Amino acid sequence: MGTPARKSELLFSGADWDFKKLSRVYDEIEALGMEELRLDVYPVQMEVISSEQMLDAYSSVGMPLMYQHWSFGKHFLYNELLYRKGRRGLAYELVINSNPCIVYLMEENTMALQALVTAHAALGHNHFFKNNHLFRQWTDAGGILSYLNFAKSYISRCEERHGLAAVEAILDSAHALMDQGVFRYHRPPKPSGEQQREELRERLEYEERSYNDLWRTLPPSQEDDKTETSEDGVSERKKSLHLPEENLLYFLEKTSLVLEPWQREIVRIVRVIAQYFYPQRQTQVMNEGCATFVHYTLMNTLFDRGRISEGAMLEILRNHSNVIFQPSFDDPRFSGINPYALGLDMMQDIQRISTEPTAEDRDWFPDIAGRGDWLETLLDAWANHRDESFIRQYLSPTLIRKWRFFVLGDGAEQPHYEVASIHNERGYNRIRAALAQSYDLGASRPDIQVVDVALLGDRHLRLQHKVKNGIMLENESRDATLRHIRNLWGYEVSLVAIDAETGATLSERWTKDC
Repeated sequence: MGTPARKSELLFSGADWDFKKLSRVYDEIEALGMEELRLDVYPVQMEVISSEQMLDAYSSVGMPLMYQHWSFGKHFLYNELLYRKGRRGLAYELVINSNPCIVYLMEENTMALQALVTAHAALGHNHFFKNNHLFRQWTDAGGILSYLNFAKSYISRCEERHGLAAVEAILDSAHALMDQGVFRYHRPPKPSGEQQREELRERLEYEERSYNDLWRTLPPSQEDDKTETSEDGVSERKKSLHLPEENLLYFLEKTSLVLEPWQREIVRIVRVIAQYFYPQRQTQVMNEGCATFVHYTLMNTLFDRGRISEGAMLEILRNHSNVIFQPSFDDPRFSGINPYALGLDMMQDIQRISTEPTAEDRDWFPDIAGRGDWLETLLDAWANHRDESFIRQYLSPTLIRKWRFFVLGDGAEQPHYEVASIHNERGYNRIRAALAQSYDLGASRPDIQVVDVALLGDRHLRLQHKVKNGIMLENESRDATLRHIRNLWGYEVSLVAIDAETGATLSERWTKDC
């Protein structure tokens, strides 16, 4: 394991830690990360918390500031029960995508473990948050903490003014739609603050000049109905409402006729938080792989330089092994592919291909095989890929064999499973494509969009679900979600399921039948 270090050279000795040691270790690891891996990170704010505080952070989706909701308390009690009975451990750390980057360390950690998680979170995750294009495009690291502080105080004031039950009803409905409350593609640039204020002023002035409450009491005329149902009227209405719309929370926030201003703001708060977490759901393998690669590389470098003792390194390697442990498919502990393990393996494989390629590697990766610039390749991947594209581009036949991946054909018309792709050239391509597809949120999440709404008539809201591979929505959860949509919309809602390939209507469900 290398030459034993003299005690005077060590960054720390023993299991006990204090803030002076934490600061010294962070400074050393940060300098090493910039020197060896060219990491670019936000300033770091490290805080030490207890196990109960970590459980509390779990319950409120890992955020240091969060509004109150009954579901968070339910999650806290569930996680606490599992933890107390020894059926679930706690994370060694928690890191927030913010500027400064907040890293929570468990007070129960030893000093060696504090060093490990500092490299993992304060350097690895921090670099990924700051540089990956999805986080740069969709999140505001500098503003998220102040926004959460605003959200917490705003919802607290709403509870005092409008009552806990009224606020919870809106939060329940908005939470139920969080998965369908994100923009999956880049939105047009927003107008400047001055432009928005000017547009708002013009709208208010126009409403003051033209509004007359008597018009509200009149039923819609037959001419209005004809205009609204005509082909030109439908086309014009969809154009003015920017339909179809994929973000249900955004549409309801902007268009609902029954929501009061404070309710709209709560819907917007939930939508902003859902959008904040959207990049993290697309980059779990890459994010954890990057952090694990960084901590493994930096800890080994510190040991080679005599800055960590053999005893501390053995503890670090034991915890590292626990993190990347991948149970077999027939192991009772198996719960899917460990993103830490797959991410680390792929990044170390890129390092191997760049420095010690085989003939097979040269055929599959001619652009990087034998070039020696593995760090440049990793920095580019960390900045420009998500899980789906990273696996599709960099999963090698060597790793497919190591992980013993294969593809099962599961046709509804077939009485048995069929091993459709094995370890040959065609099979490697299909396996890689199938695994990459499983990490594509666009393929795994239901494609539900607002397609039309009768604003002048009965205000019926029409949703459309494009069914892929014959996978329909589960009836009970579909009906419950439709009721939440109706709660925010205020009028009838229908959901039409159509076949994504043929366009044929498969089913239609109305809230009046739920």
